[in-house]
Amino acid sequence: MSKLAQGHNKIERNVTLLAVFSFIAVAIGGIVEIAPLFWIDNTIEEVDGVRPYTPLELAGRNIYVREGCYNCHSQMIRPFRDEVERYGHYSLAAESMYDRPFQWGSKRTGPDLARVGGRYSDEWHVQHMIDPRAVVPESIMPPYAFLADRDLDHGDMSAHLRAMARLGVPYTEEAIEKANEDLATQADSMASPAELQKRYPKAQIRDFDGNPDRLTEMDALVAYLQMLGTLVDFEMGEPLEQPR
Repeated sequence: MSKLAQGHNKIERNVTLLAVFSFIAVAIGGIVEIAPLFWIDNTIEEVDGVRPYTPLELAGRNIYVREGCYNCHSQMIRPFRDEVERYGHYSLAAESMYDRPFQWGSKRTGPDLARVGGRYSDEWHVQHMIDPRAVVPESIMPPYAFLADRDLDHGDMSAHLRAMARLGVPYTEEAIEKANEDLATQADSMASPAELQKRYPKAQIRDFDGNPDRLTEMDALVAYLQMLGTLVDFEMGEPLEQPR
């Protein structure tokens, strides 16, 4: 038996030594994971275009989280050729800097949604939620038709935005005060978009679910999905070299 094997055998048989070395290993791993958080402001570089969610997008994101969409759809495109060719530019940490919690994930039953905004029409998203197999025959996603029948119960979005501001999301006092008004404005195609788009550049303003007479959970969810990946203008770099 080698000296290394003898030493390993000795540690396994000695409870005290095993406990000490286990503690050291866990401590080192914890430090490696936790220490960078103290310099998080320096590790996440700001990117032009990234802004806080509009109240309607935030309400839609809450529905997305509530329904467990993150269990099957990640929002993290890895920096690998196959990922970039399929989904677009790899995800940047700054794109999730206002997420509480972030939706990166590690498992995909369905496609990654980090760049889904603008890839499909509002009608496509609505039909996909109502009957996934009507637009994607091989889909195993359950239907979410009830979202189109539920009025959006968003509560007091001013209080919601103020809570997010306390967590570090840079909502202005004006944005907080007009949160409920902004939510209604974004889903009204007849509303004037000037003030809302001043507070939230690139905010999309229209009826999202095809039913202008009601503000539904479907409106909010589609507004959120249509925003994903649209805030930053990416310039794709040179293609990766072919392996020799």
